[in-house]
Amino acid sequence: MEKEARIALLIDADNSSAGKIELILNELSTFGVTNIRRAYGNWEMNELKSWKAALLEHAIRPMQQFAYTKGKNASDMAMVIDALDLLYTDRPDAYGIVSSDADFTPLVMHLRAKGAAVYGFGAAKTPAAFVNACSRFLNVDQLEADDSDDGGPESEAPAAPLRVATAQLKKDTKLVSLLRNAVHAASDENGWARVGAVGQQIGNQTSFDSRNYGYATLSKLLKATELFEITNEGKSDVSVRDKRRGRNGRG
Repeated sequence: MEKEARIALLIDADNSSAGKIELILNELSTFGVTNIRRAYGNWEMNELKSWKAALLEHAIRPMQQFAYTKGKNASDMAMVIDALDLLYTDRPDAYGIVSSDADFTPLVMHLRAKGAAVYGFGAAKTPAAFVNACSRFLNVDQLEADDSDDGGPESEAPAAPLRVATAQLKKDTKLVSLLRNAVHAASDENGWARVGAVGQQIGNQTSFDSRNYGYATLSKLLKATELFEITNEGKSDVSVRDKRRGRNGRG
């Protein structure tokens, strides 16, 4: 039996919402066991009172950090020190970093250079430097939108948009280039590529999650762009081909 990955979850409580923690833990459970859970902040501050119930319910250890001087975030420094200490002592296989603060970018880069995967969780406003440094970054507002859209009587209209429209996807030149290059790299002689292989190609290049665009899977995002042909949709061997390849009459 393959050993499950050990994950250390480190939360910048000063810069994160307690209401997102269940979604985050559920997401991390798909990668392994989150057996280290810590949240950093000055717990004497009224702004962090909303975290109390979440800490108890989800067995998260509060890490107290006083503000030694005005205008400086001592919690961030404490979180970085703990992350590095864990790297060389407990040696987790992966980290979950909950923050929308780009100041953690050097830490993420160092952890990944040492062989640990880093799963970032933050708001849509999170700077690109931090997003791109992570093995995978998830916009928690978008994740909540997907999960809450169950059609039940208790569901509420999510604040975040469910999907990025096709026209907007096509205008995103960076996204289109990433998808087309990944499909090309994973394709066979007829231009067809397994979507799983395309996802692996993308994952080897950059932090990416189709849910950040409002689509539950990569195949749904590829289809939404209207730039690719899809075959065996809904099956394990779903494949994709650049429509330009088909029009050129090759395969």
